[in-house]
Amino acid sequence: MIMTNKGQVETIVPEDEAGQDIQLMEGILCPGFVNAHCHIELSHMKGVIPRHTGLVDFVKQVISKREAQNSGLSETTSGETFERLLDEKLNAMTSAVDELYNSGTVAVGDICNTADSIELKKNSALYWHNFIEVTGFVDAVAEKRLKTGEEILNAFIKYHPHLGHTLTPHSPYSVSKTLFDLLNEKTADQITSIHNQEAVAENELYQHKTGALIELYKDLGINLDAFAPTGKTSMQSWMPYFNRGQKVISVHNTFTSREDIKNSDLPIAYCICINANLYIENTLPPIEMLMKNDCSIILGTDSYASNNSLNLMEEINSIQQYFPAVPLSTILQWATINGAKALGIEDRFGSFEKGKTPGLVLIDTVNAVSRKMV
Repeated sequence: MIMTNKGQVETIVPEDEAGQDIQLMEGILCPGFVNAHCHIELSHMKGVIPRHTGLVDFVKQVISKREAQNSGLSETTSGETFERLLDEKLNAMTSAVDELYNSGTVAVGDICNTADSIELKKNSALYWHNFIEVTGFVDAVAEKRLKTGEEILNAFIKYHPHLGHTLTPHSPYSVSKTLFDLLNEKTADQITSIHNQEAVAENELYQHKTGALIELYKDLGINLDAFAPTGKTSMQSWMPYFNRGQKVISVHNTFTSREDIKNSDLPIAYCICINANLYIENTLPPIEMLMKNDCSIILGTDSYASNNSLNLMEEINSIQQYFPAVPLSTILQWATINGAKALGIEDRFGSFEKGKTPGLVLIDTVNAVSRKMV
C-alpha cells in the first residue's frame, strides 16, 4: 500500500512493484479505529463511580455528580471555583482525546448533553459525529427538552459544520412517548443512537411496570401514573418510534434477545461496549447471538465514568478474552469498516481503498496493543 504524506491511500500494489522505499513492520496493519459510542464530556469522572454498582445506582451517581458540578459552575461568588472546575473538565477531555488518538482511533460517535466539547473539537485530528442527547420521561416537559437539545445542536453546527450532528434519545427509560414522537420527526433520514437494554430493569419496566427503575423515578420525583407498560421488551417498545428512514445505533444491548432483533425492519447497528458492561453490570453482551443472526456489530468504549480506558484495543482484547472463538479479523471489521458505515463515513474511513484517508494502526499481536502510525 502506498500512502501520501497526508495519509491518503494512493494505491495498493504487489510488493515487487512498490519500489525501493518500503517500510516493513511486525504485527497487523489496520485502518484507524472507529469508536462508535463515547461520552467525552464525562472524562472528568474517571474512577469516581465504583465498579459493579448496577445500572440504576450508576445513573443516580452520574446525575448527582453532574448536578454538583453544575452547581459549582453556576457560582457567581467565586470566580476561582468556576475557573478551576472548567479547567478540570477541559483537561480531562483533552487527555481523553489524546488517548483516543494515540491508540489509533480516527473517528468517534460522541454523546453530548452540553456544548462543553465544542472548543475541544475545533481543528481536531479526529472526526466527530456529535449525538446531542435529549432526555425527559414526563410528556409535559417534552417540548422544552427538545428545544434545549436543538439549541445545543445548533451551536455544534455553527462551529463545526463539517462534522456530523444528530439529536438522539438517551434511552427507553428516560424518554417519554411525546418526546420520542418529536425526535422521530427531527431525525428523519438521519443517523441516531439510543442506549438499549443495558439492564434487565429496562425490560421489566416496559413489560410489567416493575423493577429497579421504579425506585429511580421515585428518587428523582418523577410521577409514573401516566406511564402504561406495553407488555413488550423495551427494545420492541422503542423501535416503532423510528419510522422516518432513520439508521439507528443501538448501544450496549446486554439483555437483547433474538426475538427483539427479529421484530423490526429498522437498519440497526449493534454497538458493543464490553468493558462498560463489565464495569457497571458485570454482565457480558450477547455477541454470539448477534453474530448468528447476521447483525451489524460495531464497537464503542462508553465513558471514563464506566471504563478505565478509551482505547478501542482494550475492547478488542476483552472480546477476545471472553469470546475466544471470534476471529480477530472479524472483530477488527467491527472496529473499522462497520463503525464507519454506521456513522456514514465509509467514503473516508474504515478500509484501505484508493482515495480514502483511513488512518494507519499497527497492532502488536504479541502484546495486544495498538499505536497510531498515520
